[in-house]
Amino acid sequence: MVQQIIFILVCLLSFQLAVRQYRRLYRNIHLGKPEEISGNAGTRWKNVLLVAFGQKKMFKNWLPAILHFFIYSAFVITQIELIEIFVDGFLGLHRFFAEPLGGFYTFVISFIEVLSVLAFVATIIFLARRNLLRLPRFRKPEMTAWPTLDANLILFGEIALITGIFCMNGADTVLQGIDPQHYVATGHFAVSGSLGPLVFGGISEDWLMLIERFGWWLHILVVLAFINYLPISKHLHVIFAFPNVYYARLSPRGEMQNMPDVQKEVRSMLGFDEGEEMPMDEEIPEFGAKDVFDLSWKTLLDAYTCTECGRCTAECPANLTGKKLSPRKVMMDIRDRMDEVSKKLKSGSAEYISSDKNDGKTSLSASNFDDGKSLFDYITKEEIHACTACNACVEACPVLINPLEPIMEMRRYEILTLSEGPADWVPMFTSLENTGAVWQMGVERDAWAQSTDSVQ
Repeated sequence: MVQQIIFILVCLLSFQLAVRQYRRLYRNIHLGKPEEISGNAGTRWKNVLLVAFGQKKMFKNWLPAILHFFIYSAFVITQIELIEIFVDGFLGLHRFFAEPLGGFYTFVISFIEVLSVLAFVATIIFLARRNLLRLPRFRKPEMTAWPTLDANLILFGEIALITGIFCMNGADTVLQGIDPQHYVATGHFAVSGSLGPLVFGGISEDWLMLIERFGWWLHILVVLAFINYLPISKHLHVIFAFPNVYYARLSPRGEMQNMPDVQKEVRSMLGFDEGEEMPMDEEIPEFGAKDVFDLSWKTLLDAYTCTECGRCTAECPANLTGKKLSPRKVMMDIRDRMDEVSKKLKSGSAEYISSDKNDGKTSLSASNFDDGKSLFDYITKEEIHACTACNACVEACPVLINPLEPIMEMRRYEILTLSEGPADWVPMFTSLENTGAVWQMGVERDAWAQSTDSVQ
């Protein structure tokens, strides 16, 4: 009874903390601008099944893909055993599903154990790849300190989870032979059925009970800790990958979004929309993105979904040639800026209320927030200038993140709003404005067409 009460209290406290964390993420994502997501729902669900569930894009590199699949499948299937732990914990029972399911129960738990062994092997290999082999994409400047620790913490957490499973099942197997009245017969599990008697055989009943309870509590506590840890970890992608893939743009990757204000002005200049010129006294809008508020909510969801795997950076031609640009760092910086803004908004401090954004409110809100910083304090202009817009990073991402989108939005802000940009680009802009071509020419771009008309 005492254990049951402790279990319920621990679960309720953990879920309460988790709800607060995920509400914060929801609010942060909605700091971004609205964006209408359209397209065929069938295609979107197909992407979810193939890319998010099936990890289709991971299999471009077979070895890490298979190892990752071991961990991923073990994580998903183990939730079946987790359900039983919750039922047992809340009702004060032991192996609630064992008797009703019979042989099928033995099969399911055996399958979980086999996957857990494979996941354990994959976890050890991943730890070695990060810490012993030190793969280049895990040693980039943005991967020092917390990102490296974060990755290792989750891998060690996976080992703890697997340890809990085998302590619980192994000791329980031995106890079934000692006290069959209290420990329901589960059949011979694939791994612990032999490993349990081998490791725990000959141990006293009291110690076996302690080991079984240790494994049971270790398993559930690691899971509850994991749920609360995810919001501050790159492993949030195990949840956010699914909505992110569903809402991914279905348009061709090379297609860039037009800016409505610029499009309208150009159409007016060309005579397509006569009488719709922007009034002279109307304030000129800001183009592109200066801060997280100017990015789409989908881009902010991308940032929280980033797995920090570095496949985008490993494929980026700018990064490969020694330039500072790292698409992974761009997404990580957006996420860090979101978290910074979120903390300052939560503080409610009047020092972050902008004098230029007079919205009639005396309290701090997203609409009047200004801390004197922006995304340009995280992402340098040198980085966004290095991008070739080749879409290699977009193609490489296993969960359909688009790092090119915020890069292009920041470029637009720099060039169109600040009227700045690399000196090498100025002649191109001047030529484009004067002749309609990016190359400097002595004649108009359409001069050849005019000469053809005169001949006719």
